[in-house]
Amino acid sequence: MPLDFKDFQEKVSIGFRPWQRSFEFWARAVDIYTGYKIAQILGKPDLAPAAWVRRLVTLCDQAPATPPNMVQLVLEKELCKNVDEMFERFEWDPIGSASIAQVHRARLKGDKNDVVVKVQHPGVQELMMTDLRNLKAFAVFIQKADIKFDFFSVCKEMEKQIGYEFDFKREADAMDRIGTFLRKINRKAPVKVPRVIPNAVTRRVLVMEYIDGVPILNLGDEIKKRGINPDGKMAAAAKQNILKSLTLAYGQMILKSGFFHADPHPGNILICNGSEVALLDYGQVKDLPNALRLGYANLVLAIADNDHARASEGFRELGIDTVSLCSNEQAELFKLAQVMFDTKLPPGVKVLQPFSEDSSIKKVAVQAFPEELFSVLRTVQLLRGLSVGLGINYSCAEQWRPIAEEALYLAGRLKAEDMKTREQSKRGFFRRIFWR
Repeated sequence: MPLDFKDFQEKVSIGFRPWQRSFEFWARAVDIYTGYKIAQILGKPDLAPAAWVRRLVTLCDQAPATPPNMVQLVLEKELCKNVDEMFERFEWDPIGSASIAQVHRARLKGDKNDVVVKVQHPGVQELMMTDLRNLKAFAVFIQKADIKFDFFSVCKEMEKQIGYEFDFKREADAMDRIGTFLRKINRKAPVKVPRVIPNAVTRRVLVMEYIDGVPILNLGDEIKKRGINPDGKMAAAAKQNILKSLTLAYGQMILKSGFFHADPHPGNILICNGSEVALLDYGQVKDLPNALRLGYANLVLAIADNDHARASEGFRELGIDTVSLCSNEQAELFKLAQVMFDTKLPPGVKVLQPFSEDSSIKKVAVQAFPEELFSVLRTVQLLRGLSVGLGINYSCAEQWRPIAEEALYLAGRLKAEDMKTREQSKRGFFRRIFWR
């Protein structure tokens, strides 16, 4: 059947988009790297990381909202029913749109509660994979040209993890698994996990419980709206509870289970009923091999106890291959462990600048970094960003010490008499000076 001109234009456009995407990527990458080198000449290398984050991340955040007619086609094809048959009400204007999918508020027929319907953007997978292939090529260049860190392995893991995000059945299974785990081991789960609606999940459509809340980025405005002093004790207590809940949930997921939500950026966190936390979007999850889970637990104890020798052993156990570029290797390696795997900022430091000339990453070359550990690294960095945003400086390693001790004890790698804080953890370790 011959194509009309409009169909021909659309097919040409779709075929051209990956090339256009690649051109845009490299134009921006050259711009960013040039700016980075100029910043070094000016003696301000700390300008680079912020630029990387702001400029490169936009490539995965510019997907336009899918129009209603396309959303309807995807829904009816995937769920094999007409929209009017399935839903009492469907809000065609999305309540959120991200790089892979957009979400709509709706209500199923015969139900009293609202649901969220997540619909994948048509054709987005090829574009995102193009971005990641380009990012891998850029990583090879940057680690050879300037920064001695195994960015290529990190990008490979990113490619694998983001590839999983296109399968909403996998996401639904992850949501069920994590929700069940957190409810089982706590009297009350530290974070809310949306429940999946049975028989309403396909590879490109996911229907789940609607959770009403305020995005964490809007928390300050919400506090003011309620007439609460944003600098007062009540606001500080609410922020502490929020961070406490997230920290506990992540400590339990990573160190107890090994299976964890690996994308705690602010867009995936809602605040409900005061200071309750809901954790959304389970497209990026990680199932750590047992050896890495226990190796990371050992590194957590080293950081919490300020044990330089144990931190060096922990790096080796995790398969992080380093080469010292300075005389005081062990001290710099410990600082690198703190920067990579703890949330606490050094005294007087408001923002970490990991690529500045006096940073540990410039003094210790990371020649090999285990791909599967990248999700832990990214999660800790995102938690640090949240803590900075909330104005709270704390150490996740110190708070996770009892959980790490329990994990190592149950694996037979720690004796009962060596568990310094086991009794404290039973009484509720977050009561002991969580923040000063």
